[in-house]
Amino acid sequence: MALFCIHRYGGEEEREEAGAEAEDRARVLLERLRQQAKARQLKKQQEAQPEGGGEGELSGGAGPGGAGLSPGGEGKRRRQRESEEQSCAQGQKKLKRKQQPRSSSEERADTEEAADGSTPSKKKKENRRKSKVLQEKSGTDSEEDIKQQENRSNLKNKSSKRKKGDEETEGSETRKKENSERAEGNQSTKEELFLAASEEEANPPASSLVVLGDYDRKPVQKVQPFLPEWLAQPKLVQKRIKDNLIPIGDVPGIHPRLLKKLQTNGIESFFPVQAEVIPAILQSASNGYLMGRGGYRPRDICVSAPTGSGKTLSFVIPIVQVLLDRVVCQVRALVVLPTKELAQQVSKVFNIYTDGTGLKVVLITGQKSFAKEQEMLVQKKVTGYCSLADIIVATPGRLTDHISQTPGFSLMQLRFLIVDEADRMIDDMHQNCLNQIVKAAFQVENDSGSNMLFQRTKPGPITAASSCYPQIPLQKLLFSATLTQDPEKLQQLDLFQPRLFTSVYSEKKTLGDGRETEQDTNKKYTLPEGLSQCYVPCDLNSKPLLLLHFMLTMKFSRVLCFTNSREASHRLFLLVQAFGGVTVAEFSSRLPPNERRRTMKEFEQGKIQLLISTDATARGIDIKGVNYVINYDAPQFIRTYIHRVGRTARAGEVGVAFSLVLRIQERRFLRMLKDAGIQDIKKNPVKGNSLKPLVQRYEEALCKLEKTVKNERAQKRA
Repeated sequence: MALFCIHRYGGEEEREEAGAEAEDRARVLLERLRQQAKARQLKKQQEAQPEGGGEGELSGGAGPGGAGLSPGGEGKRRRQRESEEQSCAQGQKKLKRKQQPRSSSEERADTEEAADGSTPSKKKKENRRKSKVLQEKSGTDSEEDIKQQENRSNLKNKSSKRKKGDEETEGSETRKKENSERAEGNQSTKEELFLAASEEEANPPASSLVVLGDYDRKPVQKVQPFLPEWLAQPKLVQKRIKDNLIPIGDVPGIHPRLLKKLQTNGIESFFPVQAEVIPAILQSASNGYLMGRGGYRPRDICVSAPTGSGKTLSFVIPIVQVLLDRVVCQVRALVVLPTKELAQQVSKVFNIYTDGTGLKVVLITGQKSFAKEQEMLVQKKVTGYCSLADIIVATPGRLTDHISQTPGFSLMQLRFLIVDEADRMIDDMHQNCLNQIVKAAFQVENDSGSNMLFQRTKPGPITAASSCYPQIPLQKLLFSATLTQDPEKLQQLDLFQPRLFTSVYSEKKTLGDGRETEQDTNKKYTLPEGLSQCYVPCDLNSKPLLLLHFMLTMKFSRVLCFTNSREASHRLFLLVQAFGGVTVAEFSSRLPPNERRRTMKEFEQGKIQLLISTDATARGIDIKGVNYVINYDAPQFIRTYIHRVGRTARAGEVGVAFSLVLRIQERRFLRMLKDAGIQDIKKNPVKGNSLKPLVQRYEEALCKLEKTVKNERAQKRA
């Protein structure tokens, strides 16, 4: 907001300078007007001189007529003086009026005054001529003289008549000229006054106002999001898996026993994510349980890498190695996963690499009874409860039940907290579970007076008092293919000086002329390198026919098909089964765990060509041999799409993902992918003629489906 300061009591010098400038301008305008008036008078005199000469010659013939010129000359001089005075008065009036235009009434008055001033002089001239004629008549008595006088009088009368006509014509012409000159003069004065006013506007006098706090106009800059340093400058991991394989012997710090285990399982080289993350975790525990690198608390680690890039092995190897030398069995590592199937898969990997080490891995997912799981976790002895697990793999709900209801279950010695699929853990309201885990890890036991030296308290500022006794730190490890970049959500996890390992970055591509251009600058997520993406625009009624077209006509095999609900997956399974010609199975939460495991095993063995599933298998589950992923129902969120299509093209292999998109959804679906930086999806329309051979069998299958659904409803009611 601008502030104005007014100098009300200015100095006398300023006022004098302003008055002098105004007087100078007035003088200049008056001089210009006078010069114009003189120029007009000179023009009039030059036009009037030939008229005066003719009159003298005519009157000179009479003798004393030469004296008759003097009254006419005096009248002209009088008119000149009057016109000069009038022009000066008009100039002063114009200066006072300040650019007021001359009114038409004033111009009419001036023309009338000029006309009235010319007629009396003409009448006087005529009277003088008559008196001269009378004197000549009285001076001559003879008849000859009378005749001559009569002839002369006749000649004079004729000449006077001619002169009258000439004078009248000349008078009318002079009036017109004067009017035109006056109009030109008025226009010139108007132009001069306008130019003077424009000069005043261009060079205004010094103002007595002072503007305080005025601001310049600047271009509006786009506000860039402010990120913490660990998010803005992460540790970059190579995207291309096959081009950046690292032999397992080149990664420093891995125990020889684990190297042998890796070789027996057919692993000769690490993926880029594993080669970066494994040394970082080992380095944080190089001084044992009690302290991190340099004696300080270890930093938390976040990993964002594509599906199928080996994230599970990147935390299994270092945790097993750190716990190899443990003496007392306590819960040292806790892995929290969103689904039962993913927890089973991670538990299986831990069992492979802990075999023969004495470390115990316990799976808590609710697939067994609560009492059975309690027996697997703790054992009651005479001296109290002792832990039976070194590593726990659990789902959030079942874990919180054991924290609150299982006696003797303690997380006081917890060293590693691993959260796989961390973005879903945050979004699915499992934050309360993570808070309960942290609270249980720093809980103070009342009957542990002998162990006060190793009692763990919640970390705070480093002081002399807090550093006088050792304490086991709690290090958090977060893994996901779609890890959020929202600092507000990550702040809820209460991370300590985190480090981010990510494969989401812009690549520089060298052009033919040597210039480099950045690509994928807008990408928020990374997809597998060997993945090809297509979408098929369709109608609601043609979606089942398209799926059958892919399986029967295109001869697709090992296809994983996703729907948005378990009811939709069940109906689609029944429809394909009724159509025939395809070995199909369904995978959803409506099936018991044993049947789901059997179905997954048969699919991996190639006995099942089409597996229709909900999003239960979309998160983290490593299904071997998936050639095609079909999104029968278009995903509503970009993260769902990323995890669905990530079930194929894993570990550097090749895969194809098809999405059946309704035409009403096409625009929104493409915008969702574009906002995530995914632009390499291709449109693959299917012609209606290719679906016609399937229509008759499809209608028969619909009739069978209707009967099957009625029978199932009747069985439920019974």
